Amino acid sequence: MDSTTQTFQHRTLHVKLWPPSQSTRLMLVERMTKNLITPSIISRKYGVLSKEEAEEDAKTIEESAFAAADQHYQKEPDGDGSSAVQVYAKESSKLMLEVLKRGPRMKEDGEAAAAEKSAAVHADLFDISGGRRAFISAEEAEDLLKPLKEPGNTYTKICFSNRSFGLDAAGVAEPILSSIRDQLTEVDLSDFVAGRPEPEALEVMNIFSSALEGCNLRYLNLSNNALGEKGVRAFGSLLKSQNNLEELYLINDGISEEAARAVCELIPSTEKLKVLQFHNNMTGDEGAIAIADIVKLSTMLEDFRCSSTRIGSDGGVVLAGALGKCSHLRKLDLRDNMFGVEAGLALSKSLVAFGDLTEVYLSYLNLEDDGAEALANALKESAPSLEVLEMAGNDITAKGASSLADCIAAKQFLSKLNLSENELKDEGAILIAKAIESGHGQLSEVDLSSNSIRRAGARLLGQTVVLKPGFKLLNINGNFISDEGIDEVKDIFKNLHGVLGPLDENDPEGEDLDEEAKEEDADNEDELELKLKGLEIKHDE
Repeated sequence: MDSTTQTFQHRTLHVKLWPPSQSTRLMLVERMTKNLITPSIISRKYGVLSKEEAEEDAKTIEESAFAAADQHYQKEPDGDGSSAVQVYAKESSKLMLEVLKRGPRMKEDGEAAAAEKSAAVHADLFDISGGRRAFISAEEAEDLLKPLKEPGNTYTKICFSNRSFGLDAAGVAEPILSSIRDQLTEVDLSDFVAGRPEPEALEVMNIFSSALEGCNLRYLNLSNNALGEKGVRAFGSLLKSQNNLEELYLINDGISEEAARAVCELIPSTEKLKVLQFHNNMTGDEGAIAIADIVKLSTMLEDFRCSSTRIGSDGGVVLAGALGKCSHLRKLDLRDNMFGVEAGLALSKSLVAFGDLTEVYLSYLNLEDDGAEALANALKESAPSLEVLEMAGNDITAKGASSLADCIAAKQFLSKLNLSENELKDEGAILIAKAIESGHGQLSEVDLSSNSIRRAGARLLGQTVVLKPGFKLLNINGNFISDEGIDEVKDIFKNLHGVLGPLDENDPEGEDLDEEAKEEDADNEDELELKLKGLEIKHDE
């Protein structure tokens, strides 16, 4: 056993899953509130709760579930707390079901008051992004921006997205923005130079950057501006003056290796950064290394998105290592990159630090079984409150499904599971179905489309999810389910309109198999049936 493996195992053994942090407890209350107000089969019979009543019930449920789990934990203080987490989840699900069946105590009669409260929330936001995308002239800018010139205005957030500013309109905006920059905390300049020639667009960016230089922002969105390195540097004055950013969005901005390095160079501090999003850029491995330099200094990061950025194995390994510094991470989205197995293994070593992780998107990363298994094993030992798990399109077979199933069985707060476009087949699908059989009262979506699943796997998936109280969608399209199997699955959902997804791409013949394999599969159908009752998901004591 090499030193890396020893270190990883050593870290895994000392992960404590109980008690949950206060933020995790609040997250569960929010999640239960959402479930309690979402229309479902049960609510059709007993009625839908108002948001106010659902919030009150959710808090009571969480407190009761926490007390029960904590009492359980006192009996095993030397354990890792995993069984306490199971009690916490199951008790929450049980009490939530009781509330759903009780129905609302009171009728909603305060709609006018709620609307008035909603309007007040937006009093500090100045937003001109509504309507169709359009160029804006100097005269239009004068008219649109007039409220920002009113003495004593209280705008702290501005959104100029979806309006294309040329030099004339930027000239109008410059003195207005300069006059209010000291009161601004949030600025959205996404998609604000669309269709402009590059020289003009860069000059407009310079004007806005100078006008806003020195403002103390917590939120900055520069997405959809085809920035590239030139654009990033055009915003240099603004970026250099930001020491307290909490959210930064650079989505679809042509962030190349050079542009990523410019971002790293210009922003003086990211120690307060909680959200960092780089989706849909041409970053590549070298750019990923520059982004990693930002990430490793952003220790408060909660939401990191670096999907569709052309990152390969080398960049993935470096980025994965940097993420290990971000122990507060709640949402991780690395979809649609070329990580491969090696980067997957590197990422698994960082995942054990993510105790607050609630959403993880790892689809289309070329992980294969080895990478998927390592990540599943790491997630099983961390992220007790995981809600969303996506690992589609990773060439995962039934071999990798075993570790995934063990991980999924431990994630009792899971609401969405996407393992589509893999090679799980019936064996893997059955493992997954058995993993979600017990508990999982908040599960609402399962996607195992395009996995070469046949009748036995499809039927068990249907029989399992149909019992979940708030379940909304099962997608098993694009598989090899026989006509008889289709009829059986449809019969399971006959009283639940829209819960079973479309099956128009299902291929009963399984055309990717040769005749000999088809016959073998048919022979194995009965054998799989026999295994269903005795199959169990392994749980650590």
